[in-house]
Amino acid sequence: MKNQLIARADSVLAATYKRFPLVIERGQGCTLWDTDGRAYTDFVAGIAVCNLGHACPEVAKALCDQAERLFHVSNLYYTLPQIELAAWLVDNSFADRVFFCNSGAEANEAAIKLARKNFHDKGQPDRYKIISMEKSFHGRTFGTLSATGQQKIREGYAPVLSGFEFVPFNDIIALKRRMGDDICAVMLEPIQGEGGVVCPDAAYLAAVRQLCDDAGALLIFDEVQTGMGRTGRMFAYEHSGVAPDIMTLAKALGNGLPIGAMLAKENVMAAFVPGAHASTFGGTPVITAAALEVVRVMERDRIPERCRKVGEYFKSRLQALMDRHEIIEDVRGLGLLVGLKLKTPGASIVAECMKRGFLINCTQENILRFIPPLIITHQEIDALINCLDDIFSEMRI
Repeated sequence: MKNQLIARADSVLAATYKRFPLVIERGQGCTLWDTDGRAYTDFVAGIAVCNLGHACPEVAKALCDQAERLFHVSNLYYTLPQIELAAWLVDNSFADRVFFCNSGAEANEAAIKLARKNFHDKGQPDRYKIISMEKSFHGRTFGTLSATGQQKIREGYAPVLSGFEFVPFNDIIALKRRMGDDICAVMLEPIQGEGGVVCPDAAYLAAVRQLCDDAGALLIFDEVQTGMGRTGRMFAYEHSGVAPDIMTLAKALGNGLPIGAMLAKENVMAAFVPGAHASTFGGTPVITAAALEVVRVMERDRIPERCRKVGEYFKSRLQALMDRHEIIEDVRGLGLLVGLKLKTPGASIVAECMKRGFLINCTQENILRFIPPLIITHQEIDALINCLDDIFSEMRI
C-alpha cells in the first residue's frame, strides 16, 4: 500500500520536495505512525511547528468548536478570535499592533513592505534598502527569496528583487560599515535555524539595535522559527532584552495550522493604512481560535520554561556524546532549537535514524538539527542519544 501511495503522489505532486519514503498517517504527542503501523519519535515537529505535539486535544477542540460556528467572513468585518489573539500577542510582546497572514513568508513580506512604506510615508522614498544576513532564510516568495542570504535558495530566479544587501551574521563591524542613510531596516533571525543553528554573541543583538537607532533604521526580527517558546522564552528576543521594531511569527503559532503574524510598534505600523496591504485568509476565525488556544496552553503549562530546562538536558547529553565521538565537531543552540555539527555530511545519519524509529533533520549538509515538540521527555531524548551513539560507533570518519 505504501509504495502505491508514494507512486501515486510522485505522479500528481510537484517535485519540489525530496520526500522520505514514509506515508505518515497519524500522530500523538511526540510520536508519529506511518501507514505500515510503524512508530517514530519525532524530533522535527513539522520543522519547528508542532510545539505542543501532534493532535493536541485542546487545540483540536478549539478548532472544531469554532468550525461549528464560523469559518470565514473576510477582514471586512471584526471577528472575536482574531481580536483576542491579537490582544494576547500585544500584551505579551513589545508590539502595539498585529497583521495576520498565512505563513512565515507572508509575514516577512509584510515586514519588508512595512519597512519601506514607513520611510516612503515620511518623505524618504530613497531609503528602501534592507540589510539581511548571509546564510539567513526568510522564505521563498520573490520578496523573501530576495532577502534570503543563501545562493542555493535564489538559484534560477534571477533577477531577484533589488534593494537587499548582505553581511555576515554576528559580525557587527561588517554591519556598521554598510549602515547608511539609504538603509530602511536590518532584518535578521535571532538564531539562524536553516543557516545551521547559529547563535550570536551575547552582545550582538544589542549592538545591532544601537546601530539601527544611530542610523534611524528599523530592526526586524524574523522569529518564524525561534518564536513561541522554541528557545526557552516565548520570543527569542527576550533573552537579550533587545526589542525590535517589527517581528514576524508563524510556524508554532498555529501548532500545524497555517497562520503568520507581523507585529510592530505603533509608530511603524501607522504606515499600514486601509488598502496598503491585505490578506484574504489572514486571521480567519477557525485558525485564530486554534492559535489562541495554543498560546493559552503554553501559558497554562509553562511550556517555554519547560523547554528551557529540557533543552539544557538535551544539550548536556549531546555534549557527552561529542566527548565520545570524534565525528562531532560542535553542539550548539538554545532551548529546543539544537544543532550537532559533524565532520561529515549528515544525510546518511538522518536516514539511519529513520530506520531505527527517529525522525531528525539535517541542514547546511553537516548539521543535525533537532527541533522536537516542546513536550519532548527526557526518556525520548535518552532513546535518541542511545540511537546516535550506536550509529556513530558503527561509523568511520
